[in-house]
Amino acid sequence: MVEALRQRGITDEAVLTAMMAVPRHFFLDKAFEDHAYEDKPFPIGHKQTISQPFTVAYMTALLQVKPNDRVLEIGTGSGYQASILAALGARVYTIERQEALYLRAKALLKELGIRNVYCFWGDGFGGLPKYAPYEGIIVTAGAPFVPEPLRQQLAIGGRLVIPVGEEVQYMHRITRLAADEYQDEVFEAFRFVPFLEGVNKKDEKS
Repeated sequence: MVEALRQRGITDEAVLTAMMAVPRHFFLDKAFEDHAYEDKPFPIGHKQTISQPFTVAYMTALLQVKPNDRVLEIGTGSGYQASILAALGARVYTIERQEALYLRAKALLKELGIRNVYCFWGDGFGGLPKYAPYEGIIVTAGAPFVPEPLRQQLAIGGRLVIPVGEEVQYMHRITRLAADEYQDEVFEAFRFVPFLEGVNKKDEKS
């Protein structure tokens, strides 16, 4: 898998090492285990997916994570992206709107002994102001626009990586240069599940 990522242009060795260290098959339904290291997304329930490894590596490289960075992830999903960030030495705060996915990921991360990921159930549009500011914020769903609370929760010098768009999303990296100054860089096109407001309880239909 890692060699395939190199061939697709991922050059950040720290990210590649983290991808090698985290066993992706733990985060998939057993029906997909034999295909865990293919560069494909897979369903994880509740109309959500685990992103393909290239997308995870690409977004993580854009985030430029350093050890001890405080990172906010919007959309815990399976917990795989949070685990990659944790392997890079970040302190990860991750929020999920689907209670069933939140509970599953929280239990799995505990089982795997990953101690530097803190899971929350809530509406990601508001971020997680209690633990702000963040050196990095990563959004793992396609946003129709950039929520202002996420920009405001960046530390000076912090980076927000977020796919923005309707049918197709373009990857943005927004860097906070000063209290009221941001740099917005636009990268490649991707397709993500939609970034939705609100929360879903475990016994509610998505």
